[in-house]
Amino acid sequence: MRLWFLLFVLLLAACKPAPGPITRPATTTAQQPETQTPVALQPELPTSTLSATQTAAALLPRVTPEATQAVQPGSAAVLPDPALYQWEKVYSGLNRPVFLTGAGDDSGRLFIVTQTGIIYVAKDGVILDQPFLDLSARVSGPRSSGEYSERGLLGLAFHPRFSENGYFYVNYTDLDGNTVIARYSAPPAADQADPQSEVRLLQVEQPYPNHNGGMLAFGPEGYLYIGLGDGGSAGDPQGNGQSLQTLLGKILRINVDQGDPYAIPADNPFASGGGKPEIWSLGLRNPWRFSFDSLTGDLYIGDVGQNQWEEVDFLEAGSPGGANFGWSYREGSHPYHGEPAGGLRLTEPVAEYDHSLGCSITGGEVYRGMNLPEWQGVYLYGDYCNGNIWGLLHTPDGTWQNQLLFSTGYSISSFGVDESGEVYLLDLQQGVIYHLVKR
Repeated sequence: MRLWFLLFVLLLAACKPAPGPITRPATTTAQQPETQTPVALQPELPTSTLSATQTAAALLPRVTPEATQAVQPGSAAVLPDPALYQWEKVYSGLNRPVFLTGAGDDSGRLFIVTQTGIIYVAKDGVILDQPFLDLSARVSGPRSSGEYSERGLLGLAFHPRFSENGYFYVNYTDLDGNTVIARYSAPPAADQADPQSEVRLLQVEQPYPNHNGGMLAFGPEGYLYIGLGDGGSAGDPQGNGQSLQTLLGKILRINVDQGDPYAIPADNPFASGGGKPEIWSLGLRNPWRFSFDSLTGDLYIGDVGQNQWEEVDFLEAGSPGGANFGWSYREGSHPYHGEPAGGLRLTEPVAEYDHSLGCSITGGEVYRGMNLPEWQGVYLYGDYCNGNIWGLLHTPDGTWQNQLLFSTGYSISSFGVDESGEVYLLDLQQGVIYHLVKR
């Protein structure tokens, strides 16, 4: 079953998406880390053709990994020695965990999202028996460890004023296989939300069962960002990545504090026309996980590749909307299908790796905790298929360092941070959550 599963994942090169009752915290020692530099291989170019429905012209300058923006403050000068650190097991027995976050309410609680539709609360080192929210009856997706699916409950974001208004937002695939972005509410400090409080903000029809995206996050200006894949299949057959008339293949940006059920920020690139007004950036295949640096506001996006290349995209805080990350003209920084129209500007990834080092990127988090000062400013990201974990650092001299730090063997579905900025990773197949600590 394991071999079949890996072959299926490799065929789709899809998003992340296996196992049992919840057990209490435990500890273990992670595997000895390896260190090496990712190797760039020449990709094989597909021979199929595709006509995109519409392309966006002249949005942002084309950049390369060496064309740097303003350097992040408070960052380490070099990547840490991984041999001094390990991933310590803190929770196990979860059924397909896909995300973890704090609520930003100073409660110290962790909220753990499972693909099967349940959000759990971890409080004082223990996962509570009563779920925070159970949406399993509303969610399509896998029910058992041996079932492969990219559908389910995929994302969670707490309103920046959650402690006042009790609002939080979820991204799930409904019983018809379509994406739903909905708001729920919970009494402040309560460990259970109101399951009848759903307010649907957005519903997006999904033409295929894969590449749903799934990430939700509030940006530094208080707007909600939503990640959507290109709609699935392979090779973007509908041309959604470059089309401005669909929300698929995009990161969206909406104002949930105004409008009914939301408003469009005035500085969204197509707020006045020319494309769907919710669009913030485009040219994405499957931005399964993205995150904002909590100190700088910079945006990091892990975009899952097709057959050859996985990429990390980057937008400096304050960048205008409309960045085009190239899919399906590009897979990573490499040609995939067709040539961009004259005047079309693409934003190249700041890091990429080929399929000799993995097959499905899991975007990560920038470390901003207190316990590991040597990790300040390091963006940790990994690969779902083999558990490789890289560190990416925008150094004080304006260059990028990118290095393979750990080879864990975990099925990394997501990274997450708690309220103090400490970093965790989730193993989908084993149902385990790990915490980065010093040896």
